[in-house]
Amino acid sequence: MEPVRKPLQGLWNIVRFNWHFYALALGLVAGLGLAALAAPAPLGYYAGWGAALVAAPMVVSLAVSTYIYDFAGLYSLTWLPTRYVPASGATLLTVSAGFDEISSVLHQRWQPGQLLAVDFYDPARHTEVSIQRARRAYPLPPGTIQTGTHALPFCDHAADATLAFLAAHEIREAAERAAFFVEIRRVTQPGKPIIVVEHLRDAANFLAYTIGFFHFHSRAAWLATFQAAGLAVAQEVKVTPFITAFVLSADAASA
Repeated sequence: MEPVRKPLQGLWNIVRFNWHFYALALGLVAGLGLAALAAPAPLGYYAGWGAALVAAPMVVSLAVSTYIYDFAGLYSLTWLPTRYVPASGATLLTVSAGFDEISSVLHQRWQPGQLLAVDFYDPARHTEVSIQRARRAYPLPPGTIQTGTHALPFCDHAADATLAFLAAHEIREAAERAAFFVEIRRVTQPGKPIIVVEHLRDAANFLAYTIGFFHFHSRAAWLATFQAAGLAVAQEVKVTPFITAFVLSADAASA
């Protein structure tokens, strides 16, 4: 079976979708490096340290991202406990925010009978140039439904399982995020898994991404979202030190 992902695809995507940032950083490092060689002391000394301070976070973040997206088995889905893996032929709901890397993996790994793919990307609100480049490089799978966050276009209990893979953090407002998970709870069968995979705003992600970790939500914020939506955490899985998967469920009384 042909692999869904190519070698170093994660690293390549990060660089090409954010090339403007890396071009600026490399230019700054080069300029400071030349100043370190040419400028008299102590300016050259300070320029050298400046180059190191710019280069180090960039190298660390790329190294960590390569580990996460290319070597840690994130896309193998083998980190999910067997009891939560949907049966072959199940109806799966996937959630994306402009960039869907998981639907093709699910077709290969879990062989769903039906894949309900929704994307809540809103170009008026999600203005990052990196997402726009990603959408050009990876068009959404055929049949993906563009939707908002307040109403999913499915009947109650339509899905046997739901996977929100590195997407739900794009809902920045807590109330909107909770309302979205109320909808996910509604369309997922009671007692069936709702799997949320995310970076967290924690120490590990700060060390990896410095101020970039503010783009993620804290564990406490996620737990508050789930509680507000009437969902309980059945299991929390550390896929890597930088990626957490929450397996959620709602019983019949709350669904």
